[in-house]
Amino acid sequence: MSSEVGQADGFPDIVELNVGGVFYTTTLATLTREHDSLLAQMFSPRGSRQAVAPLLRDSKGKYFIDRDGVLFRYTLDFLRNLKLTLPDNFHERERLIAEAEYFQLEAMMTSLSLHAAANRLCPAKKSPNTNLEVDPAAPSNASPDAESLSPTALVVPVSRASGYITVGYRGTFAFGRDGLADVKFRKLSRILVCGRVALCREVFGETLNESRDPDRGATDRYSCRFFLKHSFLEQAFDMLQEAGFVCVASCGSGTASAGTDMKPGMDSEENRWNHYNEFVFVRN
Repeated sequence: MSSEVGQADGFPDIVELNVGGVFYTTTLATLTREHDSLLAQMFSPRGSRQAVAPLLRDSKGKYFIDRDGVLFRYTLDFLRNLKLTLPDNFHERERLIAEAEYFQLEAMMTSLSLHAAANRLCPAKKSPNTNLEVDPAAPSNASPDAESLSPTALVVPVSRASGYITVGYRGTFAFGRDGLADVKFRKLSRILVCGRVALCREVFGETLNESRDPDRGATDRYSCRFFLKHSFLEQAFDMLQEAGFVCVASCGSGTASAGTDMKPGMDSEENRWNHYNEFVFVRN
């Protein structure tokens, strides 16, 4: 059950968020980087905070914001880098504009307008990974029409690195007391991620769990020790698709045989349906 934040002395340097059911961890400096934004108002000390809705906490103590949790990934990324980076085939620009308007991020709204104008100007040659940032010397109310675009208004498109990412999971079916009459479609214990570290971090962002990786911090290497903080396979697929990856191969182990040795206390019926699947994604 949510409750109002009872904190009068400010906020911690590391802030844990629950945005529409999606968890994020970031710094207070990142959230308040745009001083005139709603986020900066939300996370300012109570004495200096303007009249905004009271902050809430979820049942785990995370600060709760009732907005689109998936799209907040791009908002947070913009605040970290002060530039807009959108994946290939991004189809939710209007919704992202609505999020930028809600959080009162003027620079992000300008970047989104420039992105739309650039696509109208040369849709056939648009880069799948165009990074846009606002020219610091340009006025904030400058017109983003295609005719007014100048070389200083846009950053030169930078092609993202190509590579492979393998997603695997071990699953089964969860049976209830009535056996097949109460079966759940799929039960996943963990979604594993293998690939180049920099690519994995780019695609999965805050949902990537690196706690089992002994070499955390390095980027120019490969790892098979990553896993995701959630168990929604389709969410992982959506994030890969948004980053420009396509599935090129998959394989599965099939279900276990009835004679497989089991640990004491394991459900014999459920064990018959144990399987392992892998999916290989590539971005050229």
